[in-house]
Amino acid sequence: MNNKSAVIRWGIIGCGAVTEIKSGPAYQKISGFELSAVMRRNLNKAQDYAARHQVASYFSDANDIINNDDIDAIYIATPPDSHKYYALQVAAVGKPCCVEKPLSPSYADSLEIYKAFKDNNIPLFVAYYRRSLPRFNKIKHMLEKGEIGEVRHVSWHLNKSPSELDLSDSDNWRTNKIVAPGGYFDDLASHGLDLFAYLFGDFDEVKGIGMNQQKLYSSFDAVTACWHHKSGITGAGSWNFGGYSRQDSVVIYGSKGEISFSIFDEVPIRLKTQNNCDEIFVEHPENIHLYHVQNIKSHLLNNQLHPSNGETATHTSWVMEKILED
Repeated sequence: MNNKSAVIRWGIIGCGAVTEIKSGPAYQKISGFELSAVMRRNLNKAQDYAARHQVASYFSDANDIINNDDIDAIYIATPPDSHKYYALQVAAVGKPCCVEKPLSPSYADSLEIYKAFKDNNIPLFVAYYRRSLPRFNKIKHMLEKGEIGEVRHVSWHLNKSPSELDLSDSDNWRTNKIVAPGGYFDDLASHGLDLFAYLFGDFDEVKGIGMNQQKLYSSFDAVTACWHHKSGITGAGSWNFGGYSRQDSVVIYGSKGEISFSIFDEVPIRLKTQNNCDEIFVEHPENIHLYHVQNIKSHLLNNQLHPSNGETATHTSWVMEKILED
């Protein structure tokens, strides 16, 4: 990876819905990267994806990508319960890897993945792409400039009603406690909690409660938590997936003002101080992983540390597990 003129050929394991627009095209749009192969257990679906996205090769067996001499790096985009299985194989062959978030369903497995790459000095990235998005880096810049003074507290409330899929009793890994013990909390809250570690520093003490209020599926559907960061900033969160209205509201409380924004919704950043109230809109790219993938290139070819790596994602796994601890 030291040859700055080389094209890095990527393979995707699990070319499902998340790779259609959010992530897959980013590996084609970044100069110096090439999406060379995709894999899905259903060969017809892999072939269809390859044809629609102009990808040269497709497979139904992950080994055909992991052990392929024509593939330099691998993106694992499967559900979390298979991340460890595939990631350890990728580490064994010494290829850089990006793993979808969360890194795994448990802190122990995340730690094992992290160590497998770290011990062999192999780059590991995790798709907490908000650390690379201009909108959230604008917030980070505002905090670093002291626009709301000293940060005291952060609060996040996410509320959603059950989907038709939830009500149908159909198979869904996001609500299967074996794959995602916290349900949608694992899939969605991980994004925001990882972002808070990026904005405020590592978490220090974390406590939480998980419940299944609706009894629609095996995972939790209601989670609350409180914590503090090593920086001294306190935090609180609540995530409920059986409520009436959709809400996604984060407020950062400072000594001289407040910043409010959404983790998922396309709404402006709101800055409120004693003398001012501003709204700032920073547009996301069409392919939400674009800057994340650009930063992977910068890490691999220019030795610029990626903001979302195995170490940071493993810390997020620890936070998630502490919240759901009995």
